[in-house]
Amino acid sequence: MNEENKETVVLGIINHRIFNFEKISREARVEPKELESILQRLENSGWIIVTEKKGWRGVKIEIKPTEDGIREFERQLKILQEKWNRLENSYKSGNRQELEQKLKEDKSFLPSMMMFGIVDMMMFSMMFSMIGTSMGSFIPAEDMQGIDEDVGNTGESDLGDDGGFDIDIGF
Repeated sequence: MNEENKETVVLGIINHRIFNFEKISREARVEPKELESILQRLENSGWIIVTEKKGWRGVKIEIKPTEDGIREFERQLKILQEKWNRLENSYKSGNRQELEQKLKEDKSFLPSMMMFGIVDMMMFSMMFSMIGTSMGSFIPAEDMQGIDEDVGNTGESDLGDDGGFDIDIGF
C-alpha cells in the first residue's frame, strides 16, 4: 500500500471512532514507528488533533479527527467509490482488456477499497475470473490479511464427531 493510501486508511480508522494508538496500528496493519510518521503528517495537515489526557492510569494519548479531517476522508472515500464504479462499469461492458488495464492502474487502491467496504467481493472475484488471474497477483498477501477471517463461520456451535454436546458447568 502506498503512503497516500496508508494516510487515507489511518484517517478512515480515526473517523470510525478508533482513537487509541495501538488499536489504530493494529487496524491499519502499520508498524508503530510508521504510524507515528503518518500521524505527524495528518496532524501537520490539520486533519487530526493529538491530545494527552491525564487519568488515574497515567497519561493517555487520544487522536481525533478535525472537521477538515472528516471532510478530507469523505473526499478520499468518494474518489475510491468513483474508482470502483469505473472498474464495475468496465466489467459490465465485457471489455476484458479495459478491465485489466483499470485494475492495473488502480492496483494500489484495492486494499483501501476493500477495507472501507466499497468493493462488492462477489463482483470483484468475477472480475479476476474474467481476466483469467487471481486476486493475489494484484493485491499483496499482507494487504489481504483479515479479509477472509470470518469466511465459513456460520456461528453454529461445534457439536463434535460424536454428536454430543460439550457443556461446561463450572466445576
